[in-house]
Amino acid sequence: MKLVNLSARAAAAASLVLLLAGAADDTRFANPLLPSGPDPWITREGQDYYYLNTLGNRIAIRKTRDLGKLAEAEEVTVWRAPATGPNAEAVWAPELHRIDGKWYLYYTAAAAGHNDDAHRGIFVLENASADPLSANWVDRGRLETAHTGIDGTTFAWRGKRYFVYSPYVGPDSNLAIVAMANPWTLTGPETIIARPDQSWERQGGRQILEGPEFLAGPKGDLFLSYSGSACWSDDYAIGLLRAPANANPLDAKMWTKAPGPVIAKSPAHGVFAPGHNGFFTSPDGQHWIVYHANPAADMKCTPRRAPRIQRVTFGRDGHPVFGDPVADGTLPAR
Repeated sequence: MKLVNLSARAAAAASLVLLLAGAADDTRFANPLLPSGPDPWITREGQDYYYLNTLGNRIAIRKTRDLGKLAEAEEVTVWRAPATGPNAEAVWAPELHRIDGKWYLYYTAAAAGHNDDAHRGIFVLENASADPLSANWVDRGRLETAHTGIDGTTFAWRGKRYFVYSPYVGPDSNLAIVAMANPWTLTGPETIIARPDQSWERQGGRQILEGPEFLAGPKGDLFLSYSGSACWSDDYAIGLLRAPANANPLDAKMWTKAPGPVIAKSPAHGVFAPGHNGFFTSPDGQHWIVYHANPAADMKCTPRRAPRIQRVTFGRDGHPVFGDPVADGTLPAR
């Protein structure tokens, strides 16, 4: 199955052309997918890919069957932040999920007049339409987390649904998990499963774990990626937690952390501050990671962060293999 084709427009605009591993034909795409796209998210339903990223005051979706032509896909605004209220400012990190036949948008926002960590939370929108680009979004409100925080995501595991986010606890941004009664209601106690206790997670003057995303391993293990350090640091990078097969995800003792980042900056490849990733699959079953990065050093945490994708494989032990951030003129990791 085709994932993407290299369009003339994308080839002219992008600095990197990659041969897609495992495709039946000479299928190509270009990184970055767009010139701007912090906190990118890609999901697929059938043959259609849906792409979102942080826009600040609204949520928009691009729909395409060819990620190489993502820049040509119409950006459809499906929700705008209200002028007042708890979700009026700093709309970040939207994620689109298909759950029980409905679409759900999870996003971070801050209260009007209070763009600070003490007033951030995660909110949910619901859409019963088959097409998430329709205007039929219903506001399900703010998730009642134990702490203020950002970057909420959800996943189903062995018949149960869970929610993970990055709560502010003292000076740290941690990772916490809680069970869900439905896609907009949390149930039971929260458990902090990771803290920024490694030196690479404490760069840029902050101790931060954020942007959690789940990945099911082929041998039953559950993996949770996350981004560590401040996003304005060139050392912002992606880390990984693992829970073994049959573990209870709510038990913090079941999670072990990799000893260092699994994707980090590569000055030689022209990739700095890679992070805030998501996972998706192509129609042929291949696994992919999407993340943002800067093309040069000291570009900070701005809209210039651009979305990139590369293939994820699994080793004999069932653990994901990410490889280095792909560079101009090189093949993606196999």
